[in-house]
Amino acid sequence: MAASRGGLSRLSVDQPFRIRQYPLESGALEIQFIEEFFGEFDRKKSAMEIRERLEGREHGIFMVEASLPEEPTRFAPVSYRVAHEIRNEETDPELADLVERLREAVRFSGQRVLYAWLGGTRSDWRGQGHFRALDEFQEEWAIDKGFREIVVKTKNRYYEMRSTLTHLHFDVVKYEPHPIHNGDSKVYLSKRLGGGVRRPRRASLARYLEV
Repeated sequence: MAASRGGLSRLSVDQPFRIRQYPLESGALEIQFIEEFFGEFDRKKSAMEIRERLEGREHGIFMVEASLPEEPTRFAPVSYRVAHEIRNEETDPELADLVERLREAVRFSGQRVLYAWLGGTRSDWRGQGHFRALDEFQEEWAIDKGFREIVVKTKNRYYEMRSTLTHLHFDVVKYEPHPIHNGDSKVYLSKRLGGGVRRPRRASLARYLEV
């Protein structure tokens, strides 16, 4: 059962939605399920992979559930984000490699850094602001937890995700071109969270967050 942190909000199309934060076990299963709707992902993550990555470190599993047009009282998961702390000294080979790639652009020592690991919106629900709302929620959560920077890794061909991150003032800190397909080039982005100064919460965000 999900641990809800949100009430209802409405998008510009007057479609209600809610944001939930999930505990690790049920959240890992939900992410495994929703990734089946993402055909563009090279390899989908299993619930076991998600649990192994997140256990023992600060993390957040967040999901947007939207009201179904044909049955407004029912809600379905349409967008998700999984983020976790990344440290200066990592034993996980994939995370250790990421730290080394970003060491000249991101300060991992002396501050808490959040890695926005997984995320996306189902293709039939895109363009409605779900992912942006989710990332705003994640940012507020990160500030509450004492994080000072958020980093994201994506591919050049995920234009909608990159556009959302640009609107949220993420900066490109590194670009690794692919030798053959430019769309598969890696793009690394970062956002500083104000050195501990909380930014004003947007009115649209406050409407669906419970204190």
